[in-house]
Amino acid sequence: MSVAPIYPLKRPRTLTEQAAEAIRSRIVNGEFQLGEALSEITLAGELGVSKTPVREAFLQLKNEGLVDIQPQRGTFVFQMTSEQVRQLTVLRELLEMEALRIAMRGDGRRLAEILKDIMARMEKAVAVDDSAHYRALDNELHQHIIMASGNQFIEAAYSSIAFRVQALRNRLSRQPPENHRSLKEHRELVDLINANDIEAAVAKLLEHIRATLRAYTAFVEATSRG
Repeated sequence: MSVAPIYPLKRPRTLTEQAAEAIRSRIVNGEFQLGEALSEITLAGELGVSKTPVREAFLQLKNEGLVDIQPQRGTFVFQMTSEQVRQLTVLRELLEMEALRIAMRGDGRRLAEILKDIMARMEKAVAVDDSAHYRALDNELHQHIIMASGNQFIEAAYSSIAFRVQALRNRLSRQPPENHRSLKEHRELVDLINANDIEAAVAKLLEHIRATLRAYTAFVEATSRG
């Protein structure tokens, strides 16, 4: 008598998890401005839930660095000074560069194939001026570099900054010149990975991240003036 396989049950997502996902998406995609005040009552009404899941979602998003909860004042979308952006970028450099070295010393050919597929889709997104799709693919490309390291601690460290990085990236990618610059740098990076030139690829990745830092810094400074 055969026994039917037992599959683990999927736990339904709580209202807090659903609220956090919805608010996170709006912050990362740029629907909320950096530093914007967030209303529990308004968000609860928009999401069709009570204030409790929204309040609990704020606590989760605070741990992700996406909101700032100020007692007696309220909850605000995160803001960053130019110096904080620089410090964030230093950590990003350390994690992504080492992840790329590890990945290329392991199965660089496999990584190159994955990234070439993403690049093909990025090319199409830029060709039709689909910034939303392009920035999602940009994030996917960098996440694959991290995951290709096979190092759970690098992945965990990167996840602690990933949403902030993506939120800033999304605000930059609304500018077509930024997308074209980014696309060119990604193309050069993938070519070097495909050629298995580890140190040249790492140097190109560093150049790309620092070019993005300059763009981030200009954006943050312009936002603070505005």
